[in-house]
Amino acid sequence: MSIACAAVLLPVSACSSDHSDAKQPTQSARSSESGSATITATPSATQPPVKKPPELDDGETLAGRQNVTNGNASTAFSKGKKSDALIVAVRCQGTGKIKVVVQSVHVSFPLECVANEVNTTYNQVAVTGVERSGVVSVEAPSVVRWSMTIGRGPAAQEETPGAGLNSA
Repeated sequence: MSIACAAVLLPVSACSSDHSDAKQPTQSARSSESGSATITATPSATQPPVKKPPELDDGETLAGRQNVTNGNASTAFSKGKKSDALIVAVRCQGTGKIKVVVQSVHVSFPLECVANEVNTTYNQVAVTGVERSGVVSVEAPSVVRWSMTIGRGPAAQEETPGAGLNSA
């Protein structure tokens, strides 16, 4: 299994495969703040229905939740500890691209949703200001059903390039 990292306007990035549902990397997040983001997605064959918002891992705390929704919506999340990262987990189904925006820290990422598949993407955002309360907005076509869980937890550790690789 290979997990890819996405740097967020800095050479600092972190990867996490801690999510029990997390299997494959997807698209990167963008931010005008310093820090990092990690993103992992899961294949549809093992997915719970889209009506069930994604679960958090042990050690992560719930900060907000959006039950199954069609189209656009915004969800508030509570304040956290300065050392914790913000976790935005989105599950979607339906043909179209959705845009997820963490307004308070100017981070956004697109997600591609598929008609007959349920996809879950976990995004960990560790940038200045994520400890504050805020709002996550989702812009989605009305044909896309989605649910979301927002949590807080320890930031993934930065991996050294080549770590875990055997050299010959």
